[in-house]
Amino acid sequence: MGDKASGSVSISSTKPPAILADSEHFEQQQLATSCGYSQHMQHANLGDGAATARLLSRSDWGARLPKSVEHFEGPAPYVIIHHSYMPAVCYSTPDCMKSMRDMQDFHQLERGWNDIGYSFGIGGDGMIYTGRGFNVIGAHAPKYNDKSVGIVLIGDWRTELPPKQMLDAAKNLIAFGVFKGYIDPAYKLLGHRQVRDTECPGGRLFAEISGWPHFTHLNATEGSTPVPIEPHAHPQAASQTPLQLPPQSPPHAPAAAPKV
Repeated sequence: MGDKASGSVSISSTKPPAILADSEHFEQQQLATSCGYSQHMQHANLGDGAATARLLSRSDWGARLPKSVEHFEGPAPYVIIHHSYMPAVCYSTPDCMKSMRDMQDFHQLERGWNDIGYSFGIGGDGMIYTGRGFNVIGAHAPKYNDKSVGIVLIGDWRTELPPKQMLDAAKNLIAFGVFKGYIDPAYKLLGHRQVRDTECPGGRLFAEISGWPHFTHLNATEGSTPVPIEPHAHPQAASQTPLQLPPQSPPHAPAAAPKV
C-alpha cells in the first residue's frame, strides 16, 4: 500500500558545510545513507567546532525496511520544517532512536504508509536521523511530498524553542543538502502550517524559522491545503479525545411580569 498523503543557510561554494568535515569518503557513504541502507554513523562538527553531531543512518536507529521507495529528481525546491508534537523531546540518543522507531511504527503500521513520513529527524541530542533521505518522495506535506525535504524536530515546540543543538543540526543538514546538490540553492523554507491546516511546527519554532534565510511567505496559488488529508498527530496525541459536553436545553423564556 502506498502513502495516503501526497501531495538557509548561505554557504560558500569552496568551503563545505560542517557536516562534511569528518569523513574522507563521506560522499559515497552519504549516498547510501540517503537511500536508507548505510551501516555507518557520520560525524559532523557543528558551527562552533565544540559540539559534535552525527548523521545516523536508518540501520543505526533500527529502522524497518520501507515497503516501497519512490524517488523524485532533485534538487528539491522546498524544505519544510515540522515538529513531532508526540513523541516528546528526547535528549539521549537511545531515546531519540526509540522516537524514530515509534514514528515509523505509527506511519507504517497504523497509517499504512510506505515508511516514516519525514526525510530526516532531529533529536534533542543534536543528532540527525535519516528517515526517507534525500530525493525520496515523502508523506509529510500534501502537494509538496515529491519536491521537498521534510525535517522533523522531535518534540512539542508550540511554546518552547528547541535547544540550540537541534537548530544547529537542522541548519547544517540544509547546508549539506545545498552543497551536495540535493536541495536547490534558491530553495524556499516553509513551516508545515503554511501548506496544511495544522499547528505544526508549533508557534515558537515557526517564529524562529521565520527569521532564517530562505523563509518564504506563500502566495494564494501556493497556499495551504484547507482540509487535512491525515491528522498531524502520533498515537499518544491521537488517542486523546476532546471532552464531550452534554447537550444543553434552550433557556426558558422569562416569566411575564405580574399585572398591577
